[in-house]
Amino acid sequence: MSALVLQARLDSSRLPGKALLPLGGRPMIFRVMQALAAGPWNAKVLACPEDSVSAFAPLAEEAGFSLLAGPKEDVLARYTLAVDRFGPERIVRATGDNPFVFLDAAAAIDREAQAQGADYAAYEGLPTGAGVESVAAAALLRAGKEAKAQEEREHVCPYLYAHPEIFRLHIPPAPPQWQAPALRLTVDTAEDYEQALLLYEALLSLPPEERNLGENIIAAYRKLNGSNNTRL
Repeated sequence: MSALVLQARLDSSRLPGKALLPLGGRPMIFRVMQALAAGPWNAKVLACPEDSVSAFAPLAEEAGFSLLAGPKEDVLARYTLAVDRFGPERIVRATGDNPFVFLDAAAAIDREAQAQGADYAAYEGLPTGAGVESVAAAALLRAGKEAKAQEEREHVCPYLYAHPEIFRLHIPPAPPQWQAPALRLTVDTAEDYEQALLLYEALLSLPPEERNLGENIIAAYRKLNGSNNTRL
């Protein structure tokens, strides 16, 4: 059993309020939930700080996500709360600034992690903002007890991949059809957001069920920019 846990917040130093910026006429965080909703998850959770609940609650309900509130800076604690509340064997960790996350790659790395019995799994070589992490619930709970550094708490998984002597890591190269490490799909700055608007519009020509597949996103990006360009 895997639970998809999507972390999001309202404040961002580089692009304030980016989670609620419109993308195709709806808040960006809603588009991220849409992108991930069709995955093979036993639970879908939007994990946010307490001060974001009023803004996110109606969007989570509309998207079919449960809302979980936790500490703003201790994001790892939000994930351990999700384990306690929903009882999954694995957590698939996604972030709210990635509206072009590859749904097919997310499902694939979680399957690989289960098959390998990995405590932590992620693909290398995906575009920035295209991937997720699959983490065993028991490993997350152990990290929640042992991790002390601010970076380990804020970014959730550094404690795991910093301790390969404790945790079983599976970090393979992404399959060739998803390999495009020079591409940037995340939304962290105003420039990224302008790029996202163009890419989202380009993907609307596809059927809804095909807009969040990795090969299609890469192809749309390259069609917009020319195959040799890495920026919009």
